[in-house]
Amino acid sequence: MPDIRAELSENLDEAEWEWLIPHAQRDAVIVVSELVNLVDVGVAIASDKTSDVQVWIDEALITKPSNEQLGKWNTNPSQRFHTLIVQPYVLVQEK
Repeated sequence: MPDIRAELSENLDEAEWEWLIPHAQRDAVIVVSELVNLVDVGVAIASDKTSDVQVWIDEALITKPSNEQLGKWNTNPSQRFHTLIVQPYVLVQEK
């Protein structure tokens, strides 16, 4: 059985907003609060741990980008993010 945590940890990356725009346009970007570990969220999503994910959603620790965030990032396309792809989503944390 593959080690999902190790695999996702290896896939952590950085990206500029400009590179993430196509993912935002298909509604696949999920913003992860800096209060939560990006890999923990990725593991929970990849492992279908819906109860963990629901807690983070209820506490607004993982959200879809707000119109305000999108507007801010669109005016600064070089804004950088920590990123993690967990198909079909792209998890992002502002740097």
